[in-house]
Amino acid sequence: MSVDDETSGWQLTESDPGVFTELLKSLGVPLIVDDLYSLDSDSLSALQPLRALIFLFKWIPTSSDGTTQRGGTDDPDFAGFFAHQVVNNACATLAVLNALGNIPSLPTGPQLAELLQFARGLDPQTRGLVITSSDWLREMHNALSPPSAFSLDGLGLPKKTEDAYHFVVYLPAMGALYELDGLKPHALRHGAFDESGEGWLKTAREAIEVRINTYPVGALEFSLLALRDDPLPSLQSQLEHYQATGDSASASEVFSKISNENTKRERWAFENSLRRHNHVGLVQALLLALAKGGKLSAAEEGARKAMKERIEQRKTRVKTWMKIKAQLREAGSFPVRGRDNDSRSFCNPASSSRVRCMELLASATACFLS
Repeated sequence: MSVDDETSGWQLTESDPGVFTELLKSLGVPLIVDDLYSLDSDSLSALQPLRALIFLFKWIPTSSDGTTQRGGTDDPDFAGFFAHQVVNNACATLAVLNALGNIPSLPTGPQLAELLQFARGLDPQTRGLVITSSDWLREMHNALSPPSAFSLDGLGLPKKTEDAYHFVVYLPAMGALYELDGLKPHALRHGAFDESGEGWLKTAREAIEVRINTYPVGALEFSLLALRDDPLPSLQSQLEHYQATGDSASASEVFSKISNENTKRERWAFENSLRRHNHVGLVQALLLALAKGGKLSAAEEGARKAMKERIEQRKTRVKTWMKIKAQLREAGSFPVRGRDNDSRSFCNPASSSRVRCMELLASATACFLS
């Protein structure tokens, strides 16, 4: 979550599976994160084994009596790992650590293993302080969230009030489903679950649907990520087995899944490289070249036109999504991806500005090369 308080050097994190997977890789954890667009059984089974669900939603202050419409029961005696969020912008990494700390026998890197072991004997508030005071963890968190290249401090500009978004995690622990929200004093217990069938995911679906129902129909203020085992080792073993037994049809099917996974990770790597790079120097050089060539006005006009078209396209997609969402709700199937697929700006309001900047850059480049 991001508000106007002290961040202690923690940057906003984009709600993107590639960002979370890169963080897990840096932590030495053999898990990945995938988008989850629906809570139906087929979507959940396709990502098994699932370890936790990370839910992003628009943060709304509690009511005057301190209650919310979350369901569940506060569990002050929760014996698992739960840390409070004590600084802003750290909620994404905190949600990840709250999940990892409750997965038994999970391999991790030495730094994370030492941190979790040290923090287990502490109360949630002190755990949060220890986690957010870890310089190495903050550096990993910020690696894909570079600070803004421009500072407006001291200019006397009025501050904009931006919506705040927050991450929480749903996971199984000690035979029950728990919701771990670093802004709440206690872990929230959503009840025991049946080990057969869908197991804890059925209870998680019900809990998340309760939260989704607190938003107006057509609201676009939430998304869901699945923390799961890396499927590549298992797929590779299956491929070797089918190849050894001469089952070419099954081998071809598994090979296709491996190719899709590798393609997805190549895309993540490319997108993460863009996030790490500071494009200001390139933009400045192009704008100067366009100005010297007398083409800057044309490039600006082209960028304005492209942005106007993009806004209209997005409005159309949102209207279509709202209709589909209403139909799915009537049918009893809840979509949980509360945004159009090409938008990554929920937890990072600056990412929409980055998109506009890149569109201007693309238009300027095309004009410069023409």
